Amino acid sequence: MPPDIEAVAEQVFTALADPSRRGILAALASGGPATATDLAGRLPITRQAIAKHLTLLADAGLVTAEPGERRRVRYRLRSAPMQVAQQFLAALARDWDGPLEALTKHLETNEDHGG
Repeated sequence: MPPDIEAVAEQVFTALADPSRRGILAALASGGPATATDLAGRLPITRQAIAKHLTLLADAGLVTAEPGERRRVRYRLRSAPMQVAQQFLAALARDWDGPLEALTKHLETNEDHGG
C-alpha cells in the first residue's frame, strides 16, 4: 500500500476520533456548507472550538474553506480523503481475510480429527 494512502487514512482516522469533529462533519453533511458561526448555532460547541476543529478537518482534507460574502468563510465537505480511508480499510480487510480463513480451516480440521 503506498505510504501516501496510509498517511491520508491516518489523518482521516485522527480527525474522526473526536466526537465534536464528527458532529461538525454530520452538520455539514445534513445542512450543506456553513460558516463556523452557523455551525456554532447548530452544535453545543463554541465558535472558537469549532474554528479549531475546522482547521484540523481542513488539514485532513475533509473540508474545504470557501471565501464568501463579507469575508465570511464557508466550509464544505470533501469526500476524497474519506474514500482513501475506505480503500485503506478494504485493503486491510483483504489482507486479514486469507489468514483468518486459513486459521478457521485449520481449527475445523483439528476439531474433526480430535485435535
